[in-house]
Amino acid sequence: MWRALYTAALRAALPFLVLRLLWRGRTEPGYRRSIGERLGRYPRSREAVGGAAQKPLVWVHAVSVGEARASAPLVRALAAEAGCEILLSCTTAAGRTTLEALHGAGARLVWLPWDTPGAVRRFLARFRPRLGVLVETELWPNLVALCREEGVPVLLANARLSEKSARRYARWPGLARPTFAALAAVCAQSEADAARLRALGAHAVEVSGNLKFDVAPDAARLAEGAAFRASLGDRRVLLFASTREGEEEMLLDALGAPPADVLPVFVPRHPARFDEVERLLAARGLAPARRSRGADARARVLLGDTLGEMDFYYGAAEVAVIGGSFAPLGGQNLIEALAAGVPVVAGPHMYNFAEATRLALEAGAALGAPDATAALRAALALLDDPARRQAMRQAALALCAAHRGATARHLARCRALLGGAG
Repeated sequence: MWRALYTAALRAALPFLVLRLLWRGRTEPGYRRSIGERLGRYPRSREAVGGAAQKPLVWVHAVSVGEARASAPLVRALAAEAGCEILLSCTTAAGRTTLEALHGAGARLVWLPWDTPGAVRRFLARFRPRLGVLVETELWPNLVALCREEGVPVLLANARLSEKSARRYARWPGLARPTFAALAAVCAQSEADAARLRALGAHAVEVSGNLKFDVAPDAARLAEGAAFRASLGDRRVLLFASTREGEEEMLLDALGAPPADVLPVFVPRHPARFDEVERLLAARGLAPARRSRGADARARVLLGDTLGEMDFYYGAAEVAVIGGSFAPLGGQNLIEALAAGVPVVAGPHMYNFAEATRLALEAGAALGAPDATAALRAALALLDDPARRQAMRQAALALCAAHRGATARHLARCRALLGGAG
């Protein structure tokens, strides 16, 4: 009954979902691309059909940028080591751009359909995957239920579930519990995540670690960032990574007038906000140079307005302040900074990355701050303390090295599920 009510509500919302795509497409044209796929209507010319006579087709869903980057080692291992054909799906325009950049123009890449039974059935009939891999906590009731009905095992990979999200799912047990129970297996990031997932009805849950520790930084982009930093002379780069709406104001209030020997670099999380953040900085008398127009070493502030270049920004940075953590938004991925050997300062709201944050704090690779003012105080102190920065850099690299291996554990579970798929 609960799934029927959910489906009725979703069907009623479809016209508004289409309008929302068109609206978002004003600033991000990718949202207007192949809208029919959102309804489960895929062009017949697309060559992406699995079957027993061919290599098994594994479908991997990465909703947006973070999941796309996290899934990359597993996608490559499935193709190279398990001999699978790969179908990639995503939800956001930025996620699609990231998947294209990571896997090349030849990758089989589609939009995930909206979660109506008809759209999901058309998706499954069109591609006939042998295995579905949903990255992190991207669960849709009809999708998971119909995969089970069609004999397609679904693995929830790199799974995380914060206490806040667990409480939200628990409010709807008639919808949530059957969805979690229908999963064929779960690879959780931590014991705490695993316990919360089991409490919501998930079976075959194992702790496999975090795939993001297996993502290697792009060496060429790191080197490009380091060269940019060297071009600044005595100026130090303070990176504000993946900031979200409202946070730039907090951080600028705490920063005040940037010291002459510090170059602040703001990289907003969402591309649609690049122009907004430029206007905000200009209103503060800090008209920024934009990375898309060349990284100007003379700039007072740099706006990172490019996609797929976080390794450049981490290569340039001497300290990174992690966005999404100063408003109650759950934080952003700090592992990218740690893998580049960049000391991290994070705010109080890192609950979507709780385990990685705990590990980084305990290892001495990151500092926690209760608010933006304390974070800026800690970041500026680190800029003035090369010895401590070096110690944190070594701690970050050692932490990442110690926690690699999640890809191999995920691949073993995928192989087992493929072996049992009908």
